[in-house]
Amino acid sequence: MIQISIDPELKKAAPHLTLGLVEAQVEVTQHDDVLWEKIDACIKQITASLSLETLTEAPEIKALRDAYRAVGKDPSRYRGSQEALLRRILQGKGLYQINTVVDINNLVSLKSRHSVGSYDVERLTPPIVFRIGKPGEQYKGIGKEMINIEGLPVFADANGPFGSPTSDSERAMIRLETKRVLMVIIAFAESPNLSTHLESARSLLGTFAKSPAVIEACTVG
Repeated sequence: MIQISIDPELKKAAPHLTLGLVEAQVEVTQHDDVLWEKIDACIKQITASLSLETLTEAPEIKALRDAYRAVGKDPSRYRGSQEALLRRILQGKGLYQINTVVDINNLVSLKSRHSVGSYDVERLTPPIVFRIGKPGEQYKGIGKEMINIEGLPVFADANGPFGSPTSDSERAMIRLETKRVLMVIIAFAESPNLSTHLESARSLLGTFAKSPAVIEACTVG
C-alpha cells in the first residue's frame, strides 16, 4: 500500500477525520452497462430519500462543511465532491459518464455520502500527506481552470498537491491507460460503516474494473 498520512494540523481541525484506502490493479474501460444499472438504481433511491433543502444536514456533508470552516474555507463556495454529486442528482442533471473507475468512484461516494478520490498510482511519488493547502498553492482541476487550493484539505506527494475533497488535479486523474489505482474514501464524520464502504469499493473494482487482485485496503485516522 502506498504510504499516506494525515497532517496533525488538519487532524486538529477535523478530529474525526479518517481515510479509507483501496489500492488495486485495474483495467479501465469507457463504459459498463451493468455498472450504470447499479448507478441508476442508486440515483432513484437518493431522489426518493433526499432533498436539496435537507442535503447539508446529512452528517457526512455537515462534517465536511464544518471542517472547511475550521480551516478557513467557505463550504458554499468550495463544496465537497459528494455534495456536488448529490446536488446534480437532486437537480435532475444526472451524472457524467467518464470511465469505469471514475464511475465506480462516484457510486461509492453516493452510497457512502463521503467525498471519494481515485488516483493513478504510477503518477504519484510517495510519501503522500493529507494536509492544509499552503499560501499560493494551486493546480489545474479536471475539466477546470487553475484552482486556488490554499486553505483547502489537499493530498500532496513529493511533487506537490494533486487532489482535494472538492476537486482533483489533472496530474493523477484516472485515464483509460491507468493500470494501478488508489481510491480514498474521505470521512470527516465518524463512520462506523467505513469498512463496509471499503468492501463495496473492492467488490466494484473487482467486477467492473477487471481487477485481478486488490493489493490492499486499510484505514488511516
